[in-house]
Amino acid sequence: MTSEDPENEYWWSLTRHRVEKGPGTPNTERLGPFRTHEEAATAVERARQRTEDWDAQDREWEDR
Repeated sequence: MTSEDPENEYWWSLTRHRVEKGPGTPNTERLGPFRTHEEAATAVERARQRTEDWDAQDREWEDR
């Protein structure tokens, strides 16, 4: 997501383990930007689930 108003973007800080709004932790240490606090708050869990899904797909592919 890109925004014309970075002050209204939400991020998940990988170092502080919390949602931040606007400028904060350096971009290399956070996930986002997200449109809502809720999206940012669940970013790590969604990324973890996607990784698990992709790993399962890889195992299925390797078993062919």
